[in-house]
Amino acid sequence: MILAGDIGGTNTRLAIFDGTPAQPRAVAVEIFPSGEHNGLREILQGFRAIHKQPVQAACFGVAGAVVDGKSKPANLPWIIDASELASDLGLPAVRLSNDLEVNAYGIAVLGPNDFVTLNQGAPDATGNRVLISAGTGLGEAGLFADGQDYKPWACEGGHTDFGPRDETEIALLEYLLKRFDHVSVERALSGPGLYNIYQFLSDTGRAEEPAWLAEKVGTLHPSATISELAMKNESPLCVQALDIFVSIYGAEAGNLALKGMATGGVYIGGGIAPKILPKLQAPEFMRAFTAKGRSTKLLEAMPVRVILNDKTALLGAGRLAMLVRDGLGR
Repeated sequence: MILAGDIGGTNTRLAIFDGTPAQPRAVAVEIFPSGEHNGLREILQGFRAIHKQPVQAACFGVAGAVVDGKSKPANLPWIIDASELASDLGLPAVRLSNDLEVNAYGIAVLGPNDFVTLNQGAPDATGNRVLISAGTGLGEAGLFADGQDYKPWACEGGHTDFGPRDETEIALLEYLLKRFDHVSVERALSGPGLYNIYQFLSDTGRAEEPAWLAEKVGTLHPSATISELAMKNESPLCVQALDIFVSIYGAEAGNLALKGMATGGVYIGGGIAPKILPKLQAPEFMRAFTAKGRSTKLLEAMPVRVILNDKTALLGAGRLAMLVRDGLGR
């Protein structure tokens, strides 16, 4: 048996897996609101009190950088230490990896129905692939093509500088610079980023925020409310905010595709993409993705797919733990 986890800023998903790296099978899955707990060790204690099966290996994907087996998630006040987790679980070691890296491992076990294609690209597309996922934060990763398989690698590209492309985005950057010491692309391209765009449009008078909308958005989940109202076309302000968000999403996906030379394809993951799929299927996302001057033709040849399976990272953590157990994982 394998213990695996997907540790996100909003939810922590834990599972017991059996099977093989090619076909991991979840025996038990539990979801915990991350913000309601003091750390992963506390969540694991509760999970293991219910699911007591002995495990041979464990892997946890964390929404943050992992250095020397330790991670401080960007959107949680936790410190996660692989050696402490190994001691708690009675294992010689525990694998701690970036959540987008384990997400990339999970792609290999998905089926055709787990994807929606935004761009077919070249029919014989081969080479490196990349993954970008907007959710509570912005995650990015690559999949290196070694000629036989894809080797995922983690990065912290979501924390690189936000690069505006037009006058509206320049004004957005100026607005965000008054609120943050550093304006990363995540400040615009994430759940909180969508709310930042909404506030920018309202505060600078670019769109009107009626009283009913201010009251509705002023909830515990403003970004989800904005997205929902935009998809239902019930608020011009929300529609405008989501349109800007989608354009930035396409542009950053194109940036990552160039940096990873992703001739083999681009994957759009995370919790937001499936909820706004019609917006991603509209022309603006791919227009922003390919608008790279002399590199436009290169990007047009790259397949682009949205991942629909919300358990991809959990599957990937289980698969990676099995590969490490079997001496096949990095």
